[in-house]
Amino acid sequence: MASILAKKPKKMKLKELKTLGQQLLSSRAHINNLPLLLGFISPSSPPPYVLESLLSLQSFFTTVLADLPPSQSSKKRPRIDDSAKQDPEFIYRTWLRSKFDEFVTLLIEVLISPDTEDALREILLDSFMEFVKLGNGGSFYSSIYHKLLRSIVNSPTPVDFLSELLALKYFKYIDVRYFTFISLEKLAKALDTKDTADDETVGGDGDSGSQSRESMELSIHKIHYIISHIPPLEGNDGKSEYEMWSGSGLPSNEEHDKKKLSKAQKAEDKGWKAEKQTNNVLSPASIAKKMKLKFTKAWISFLRLTIPVNVYKEVLATLHQAVIPHLSNPIILCDFLTKSYDIGGVVSVMALSSLFILMTQHGLEYPNFYEKLYALLSPSIFMAKHRAKFFQLLDSCLKSPLLPAYLAAAFAKKLSRLSICVPPSGELVIIALIHNLLRRHPSINCLVHKEDGDESEEDKNDSGSEKRPGIDHFNSEESNSIKSNAMRSSLWEIDTLRHHYCPPVSRFVLSLENDLTVRSKTTEMDIKDFSSGSYATIFGDEIRRRVKQVPLAFYKATPTSLFPESEFCGWTFTYEGSNEIKEQKTVEEDDASTKRQRIEC
Repeated sequence: MASILAKKPKKMKLKELKTLGQQLLSSRAHINNLPLLLGFISPSSPPPYVLESLLSLQSFFTTVLADLPPSQSSKKRPRIDDSAKQDPEFIYRTWLRSKFDEFVTLLIEVLISPDTEDALREILLDSFMEFVKLGNGGSFYSSIYHKLLRSIVNSPTPVDFLSELLALKYFKYIDVRYFTFISLEKLAKALDTKDTADDETVGGDGDSGSQSRESMELSIHKIHYIISHIPPLEGNDGKSEYEMWSGSGLPSNEEHDKKKLSKAQKAEDKGWKAEKQTNNVLSPASIAKKMKLKFTKAWISFLRLTIPVNVYKEVLATLHQAVIPHLSNPIILCDFLTKSYDIGGVVSVMALSSLFILMTQHGLEYPNFYEKLYALLSPSIFMAKHRAKFFQLLDSCLKSPLLPAYLAAAFAKKLSRLSICVPPSGELVIIALIHNLLRRHPSINCLVHKEDGDESEEDKNDSGSEKRPGIDHFNSEESNSIKSNAMRSSLWEIDTLRHHYCPPVSRFVLSLENDLTVRSKTTEMDIKDFSSGSYATIFGDEIRRRVKQVPLAFYKATPTSLFPESEFCGWTFTYEGSNEIKEQKTVEEDDASTKRQRIEC
C-alpha cells in the first residue's frame, strides 16, 4: 500500500489505479486514496485512467453525498455551533464536501476540454447528470447543473458535441428543461451586464476589445443553440404526469424534507414548491404554467443581448413558430419585432411573419406598418430566400376591405412597375397579387383602363406639360404611398406583359381582362401557388403541359436556300468566291488525271 501511494500519478499503472479505487470503497481507512484518484480526472490524463478513476469516485460519492453538509460556497449556509465545528465527524464530512466540489469542477473541466474524446465525454456527462439527479437528497441538484451550463457558455472554444449530447439525451425531461431556462436567463443577464460594462470602458486596447466581442458572440451562439433545442412543452390532458429526470419534482413543505434541503437550494428551487400537499408534487397544469413563465423569461433575456447578424436571422426565421405560441404574453416581443422591422432589407422581411401574428392575434397596433411594407417592395425581394412567405403575408396584409383606396392603388402600381425588372417567376406573383387587389378593392379598377380625358380635379390644375399624353404621374422613388400619385396613373406595365417572351406570363396576364368587380364570377388567386416559382419550375410546367396544336415546319419541296427569293424581290444572293472555287476544282481534276496517266505508263 505504501509503495502505491509513493508512486507519482503519471507512473502509476492502470491495475494499481484500480486497486486504489477498490481500497477506497472498502474502508474509510483508505480515504487518502481519494486525492490520488482525483488527480487523474484531467484532460491530460489518458482516457482509460480517467474512466477508471471516474468509476471509483462515482461509486464512492454516490453513497456518502446525502450525508454531506452544504458547500462552502453556499451563500445561505446555516450557522454551525463552535462545538459542532470541533466534531471529528463534521470535519471529515466537510472535507469530503470540498473534495466533491473539486470532483465536480474537474469533471466539467474534462467535459469542455477540446482534447477529450467524444466517447469519454458522453460517459462523463452521464455520470455528471447522475449527481444532478441524486446529489440533492433525491431532488434536482440545480447548483452544479448551472455550473455546467455556465462553463459551456463561457468556454473559449466551441463545445458543439457536448451541447448536442445534452439536448439529445436530457432535454426530454421536464425538470432539466425548467432549470435550463433558469440558468440561461441568469447567463443572458450576466452577458448583457458585461456587454454594457465593455461599452462604457471602450477606448482602450482595440485588440482586447475585439477579442472580448468575439468571446461574447461565441457565448451568444451557444446560448441560442441550447435554448433553441429545448423542445416546447407537449400537450397534456392534465391527468398524465410529465417525465422527470430527478424522479419527482420538488418535495412538499414537510418538516422532514425541509431539514434535508439547504436554504440556498430551496431558494433556487422555489419555483418547484409543491402546491398539492396530498401528492407532494406539482400538478401537470401547474408545471405547464411555470414552464411557460420560465420559457418566456429565458427568451426575453436572450433577445435583449446584442445578437450577431447570423444568429439574428436564425431567431427571426423561427420566432413565429417556435417561440411566440409558447410565450406567456407574446405582446412583450413588440419592441424587438418593431425594431427589427424598421431595420429594412432581409431582416424586415424575416420579422414580418412574427409582427403579423402579433397584429392579427394579439392586438398589436403599429401605425407605420403599411408604410414600411410599401418600402420593402424592391427588385431584390424577388431573389430573397424567404420571398415565398413574404408574398403570402403581403397578400394577407392587403386583404382587409377597410384598406384605403390610395393605399391599395399604391401597392398595385408599385407591383406593376416592378414587373418590368423582375424574372418571369416574379411577374407571375405580381399578376396574382394585382388580380386579388383589383377584386377586393373595386375602387381602384380605374387603374386598369384610363382614357386621356379621365382627368381628376388635381390633373386639371396641373401645368400644361403634365397634361401631355403619355405622362405617368406615379413616382416610384417616393417612399410615402400617399405622395406616390398612384391614383393618377394606370397599370400600363401589366399591358406590356401580354407580349412577354415567356408563354406562362403572357397567358396568365389575360386573367386581368375579366371584370373583377363581379365577385360572384371570379375567385381569388392563391399566392402560395406562385410564390416559390423560378426558371426551373416554369420550365418544368411547360414540359408537362399538354399542347393541343404543335407548330410544324412543313415544306412541299426541300428548300435550297435559307431565305426564298420571293421574300427579297430584286435581290440576288451569290457567293463572291464561287468562280474561284470552280477554277480550283478544275485544277484538282487535271492533277488527278495526270497522276493516273503516269501510273498506267
